[in-house]
Amino acid sequence: MGFTLSGVEALAPDQPSLKAASGLAKPGKWLSLTHDGDLWWGECQGSGANPYRAVVDSGVVGYKCTCPSRKFPCKHALALMWLAAANPQAFSAGQVPAWVTDWLGRRRTSTPTATPAERPARDIGVAMAATPDEPAPEDPAALAKRQQAALKRAESTSAMIRDGLDDLDTWIHDQLTGGLTAFVDRAPDRCRKIAARLSDHKATALASRLDELPSRLLTLPAEDRPDVAVRELGKLVLLAAAWRANPADPQTARDVGASEKRDDVLANPEAPRVTGRWEVLGEQIRNRRDGLVSHSAWFLRLDADDTAPRFALLLDFYPASSGRPESSFTTGTQYEATMVYYPSHAPLRALALDMREAADRRPWPAATGDDPLADVCKTLEVVPWQQDTPLLLPPGRVVTAGDATWWRADSGAGLPIAADSLRQALPQILGMPLPASIGIWDGARLTLLAGETPFGRGYFA
Repeated sequence: MGFTLSGVEALAPDQPSLKAASGLAKPGKWLSLTHDGDLWWGECQGSGANPYRAVVDSGVVGYKCTCPSRKFPCKHALALMWLAAANPQAFSAGQVPAWVTDWLGRRRTSTPTATPAERPARDIGVAMAATPDEPAPEDPAALAKRQQAALKRAESTSAMIRDGLDDLDTWIHDQLTGGLTAFVDRAPDRCRKIAARLSDHKATALASRLDELPSRLLTLPAEDRPDVAVRELGKLVLLAAAWRANPADPQTARDVGASEKRDDVLANPEAPRVTGRWEVLGEQIRNRRDGLVSHSAWFLRLDADDTAPRFALLLDFYPASSGRPESSFTTGTQYEATMVYYPSHAPLRALALDMREAADRRPWPAATGDDPLADVCKTLEVVPWQQDTPLLLPPGRVVTAGDATWWRADSGAGLPIAADSLRQALPQILGMPLPASIGIWDGARLTLLAGETPFGRGYFA
């Protein structure tokens, strides 16, 4: 038994869901589309690092999706059925993955799923959903009123953020006056209080950054913490000054207030788009003090063009209570994809579109120059408050000195490695020649993500 468009109509909870599904019922919207018998599954990229996974069963109609929608079936499941009905050749034959098998095992077979024929007839149609909406003419007076209200909200938010930044300036002055040692000792309590005030003033991104500062300090040796603290406070002063100079700048607005929505980034003509070959370097998952989990997926562009960004960061946040999701990207996998970057003076965070796993493999590009921090300097010239910068490192090796671990270039330059980096990989690569390495520099320590070794490419995150 297969899907039909009339069956998709019957299963749709409402016309808006069917309309949303029509926009996703295109192979280019999916990272993968696979089937095996009556099972059809795929991955659809959302706004974060993890794509949504959807599976439908055309034998005994059933469906499952990892998205948080409260509609059943959701737009992703509906789109998957739509594609199976109208474009089955878009699916490749494949082996059923573990997550689909797990879903099959947990289905309640004692209660059969309703088939489309059992659903009551409703005024819902695929043809209507697939037809582009014609924008209705808007009343000029209503439009002007809405624009005026939006302007007032923006002005109110800007005024609140400005007041919050004034509080931050006073707070930083007080910390420096009281001494850095006292600040480091009491950083959790002090940062929590100013973060709460900034959050009340709509400076939510800045509040999160301050709330996480004590955790960053605690990962460092005690003797390094005052140095890192004063550098971070200095970066916050620069960020506040940049926002005051141009509150409308996308970079400063994002780093102080709230990030743009996915659809706004995709619709922005100024958002850089880079199409090419990308390799997954690794993922970083961190628990935050606000109850969220930060999930970072790092990508390296393998094409020779040096005018486009070399790295891309897919960043996602989800509640810690929901548990750690399965990793969507396998380190070392190469994709043909388009990265759409959030507008920035130094583009890094991006959204991935049209991802297709590559059939062949390409080598890493070579690092330029012997100075491992040359790219950091270029970034800090335009975004002096940046925290994490990805680096393509020249030939070197990992060495130890006392209790510390270092990456040392063949030219002699060295960078200290973060204490929680490398984990089990250290004994295997210690002292081994690394013709190329890739890491994240946070201003004080290097976190190695991957490296070329005499035995092949290794991934450490």
